[in-house]
Amino acid sequence: MSTREEIIQLGDHLIREKGFNAFSFYDISKRLKIKNASVHYHFPTKSDLGQSILKNQTGKLEELIERTKQMDPVKKLNEFLSIYNKIKSEGRVCLVGSLATDLNTVDAKMQKDLKAFAARTLEWVTHILEEGRQQNVFSFTTSARTKALLIITNMLAALQLSRLTGEKDFYTIRQTILKELKA
Repeated sequence: MSTREEIIQLGDHLIREKGFNAFSFYDISKRLKIKNASVHYHFPTKSDLGQSILKNQTGKLEELIERTKQMDPVKKLNEFLSIYNKIKSEGRVCLVGSLATDLNTVDAKMQKDLKAFAARTLEWVTHILEEGRQQNVFSFTTSARTKALLIITNMLAALQLSRLTGEKDFYTIRQTILKELKA
């Protein structure tokens, strides 16, 4: 892994651990045992790093969408939900959930990238739900977009709230989402 990739990976970790505004390039250089100038070489500003992290995550999302293209809607939704399982198993929070709290404190380019990432996620989940309803494997009374928003916000909140209420609650919420969609 290159130094640039290590910085992106650690930056992603720190955002989810502390929040975007709660870490510095010094934290990165200290943990990676490199000079602060090395971090600035790859990312002149913290916003540049944030944009690269979002670009990296957008790439991973696009790979998942492509990999699941031929799956049935139930499997696609389970693949989406597995993102949160992985985040939960790592004791982290969702990148969108973490960055959303800092939205008004990051520059316009990073805001735009965060909004685009969130919109792409919403678009994909909405498509999965529409497809599932058309195939009579999902049943819900709202629009597919509204249901997608409810699912995404439930998972974002479940990651954070279950830190306080217990791990079991995260899995209960996840299972309830699936159970309530069954046609």
